[in-house]
Amino acid sequence: MRTQKFFVIVLVLSFAVMIYSCKQKEKEDITKTNPLLKEWNTPYGVPPFDEIKEEHYEPAFDFAMKEQKENIENIINNSEEPTFENTIEALEYSGLLLSKVSGVFYNMLSSNTNDSLQAIAQRISPKLSKHYDEITLNEKLFERIEKLYNKKSNLNLNKEQERLLELTYKNFVRNGAKLDDKSKKRLMELNERLSILSLKFGDNMLAETNNFELIIDNEKDLSGLPAATIEAAAITAKEKGYEGKWVFTLHNPSVMPFLQYASNRDLRKKIQQAYVNRCNNNNEFDNKDIIIEILNLRIERAKLLGYENHAHYVLEDNMAKNTENVYKLLNQLWTPAIKVAQKEADMYKAIMKKEGINDELKAWDWRYYTEKIRKEKYNLDEEELKPYFKIENVRDGIFEVANKLFGLSFKKVNNIPVYHPDVESFEVLNENNEVIAVLYMDYFPRESKRGGAWMNTFREQYKYNKKNVIPIITVNCNFTKPTQNLPSLLTLDEVETLFHEFGHALHGMLSDCTYPSISGTNVPRDFVELPSQLMEHWATHPQVMKKYAKHYQTNQPIPDDLIKKIEDASHFNQGFATTEFLASALLDMYYHTLTTVDFKNPVEAENNIMKKLGLIPEIAPRHRSTYFSHIFGGGYSAGYYSYIWSEVLDSDAFEAFVEKGDIFDKETAHKLKKYIYSNGHKDDPMTMYLNFRGREPKIDALLKNRGLN
Repeated sequence: MRTQKFFVIVLVLSFAVMIYSCKQKEKEDITKTNPLLKEWNTPYGVPPFDEIKEEHYEPAFDFAMKEQKENIENIINNSEEPTFENTIEALEYSGLLLSKVSGVFYNMLSSNTNDSLQAIAQRISPKLSKHYDEITLNEKLFERIEKLYNKKSNLNLNKEQERLLELTYKNFVRNGAKLDDKSKKRLMELNERLSILSLKFGDNMLAETNNFELIIDNEKDLSGLPAATIEAAAITAKEKGYEGKWVFTLHNPSVMPFLQYASNRDLRKKIQQAYVNRCNNNNEFDNKDIIIEILNLRIERAKLLGYENHAHYVLEDNMAKNTENVYKLLNQLWTPAIKVAQKEADMYKAIMKKEGINDELKAWDWRYYTEKIRKEKYNLDEEELKPYFKIENVRDGIFEVANKLFGLSFKKVNNIPVYHPDVESFEVLNENNEVIAVLYMDYFPRESKRGGAWMNTFREQYKYNKKNVIPIITVNCNFTKPTQNLPSLLTLDEVETLFHEFGHALHGMLSDCTYPSISGTNVPRDFVELPSQLMEHWATHPQVMKKYAKHYQTNQPIPDDLIKKIEDASHFNQGFATTEFLASALLDMYYHTLTTVDFKNPVEAENNIMKKLGLIPEIAPRHRSTYFSHIFGGGYSAGYYSYIWSEVLDSDAFEAFVEKGDIFDKETAHKLKKYIYSNGHKDDPMTMYLNFRGREPKIDALLKNRGLN
């Protein structure tokens, strides 16, 4: 009998060992064959883009999620008492492989996508949503976190550890850790569905943007357009198979110059109406039903978590804290902005009458007459500026600003793999000539790339096993491509955009944090725009422009009289610019302060709210509902106000340099780097700002900069 028992035990053990060996072999095989999972033997551990195929993503996600689950099980099954190291730190590093896979996939989804990647995203996103929910809703894991949180003052933690513990606990609570089982199940269903809808919203917008073509075959219809814009349209036509014609699209480098310069009013109307009605055409790419469902699900989720509405849930974690503070700022700006916008409209109506056009001023007329008045009143023509803004010169100007402020230098390299031929790669070095980051710059539009401009990371900066892991940063824009005859020449607005996104990049590159979840740009939405918008102040400062703004043909610096024209016209059209932004911010707040959705058509609801606000009909919100990807396809829901909130901060912060009489003042720059750019989320944002500025921010500089005081 004993012998029989012994053999059974041996058999069971042998079987267990065999299963374990098979699993280990399977694990070894996939980590050797899947380039997303194996160690990247590339310079600085950047992704080996040439090795990664579409079929690698899903197995890599599955493996990485499984690995993190095992790491979480090890944490909760640890028989030792919870400590910061065996619980909080272990949790923080548990998903490094998953972050590595996600970093590549989601950057490709934005920058170089296709139908196959979009289909993978639709399958993966609900899995990821469930995976992260299972972590934050894990009772045993939360028990350990809560135990530590309740005795945090006795743990002898340093400041960054205290911050991570506090944020981890808060994150678990805000994501449902204290809910009952039934509510947790429903929360997971809501999050899963929202992840799918958000992706679908973005896919529809990309498809609708790519689908529109304004084909021109009569040269007379090009009247008023700059030669460079016409040439770009001819190249687009050739690429699309319309040899000898001109094609304009809804991508910004195409649609915006057309609205600014095209004399043909009917064609301006056609392209403007196509632009503002994206995903509102009752076709397969329509986003109206998606918006209704997203809003309903967000309301239900907020209530489930104990909040009155989605905005209350979001704002609790932001600098603004509540809707009252957001509305106070937005309304403070709305009244003066709409007055200025009305004056601008009256000015444009007068010039239309002078030209013999008796029709009302329309939205498709605004940018056209803006350019006319700018030229007439300030003798400033956007086309006169562009020759001084060759993209390479602007880039080098940005690098020089970063060098003077923070001691950084940038070395272009060709041995670092890139994900598209358009992409440039750089080593980023500090004052000690140490590489502290890798930077990718991706400037131009393509059908595989979403619109707009953004910064992202393939890898956050963090420290692991006493070693600093450097960040891998990407800056993406959609600027006019160079042609056979012309380099890529930027508008002034595009120059500021490049400085803006580079500010985000600096926030990521200068990060000096131990933990990835609080490093770099992982800060509240209404603080994250401070480092980016602050850089825009250097973009148009005469001292800086004289350095980088050089004529692409003569290499002569921009003349003083042209800089003076820019300064004189800086408040011009600010009524429009401020109002169209505020309209979108207030629309976002309207949607996300709802406790029930009492309308069937979001476009009609949008029109009603704009009427109540008193938005003049000649101006549309910067982002209309059906293509408002910031709030329905991205992370800015109940947070679009962040740009103007941060503008209060950045305007006030730049004044610190102005007060010193030196825009590169060393002491101020050192404090800026220490308390803002390098600090991640190691402290409360207002505390960080107070440490830098020595006082709370004032709105005065913003009002002055926008000409609204």
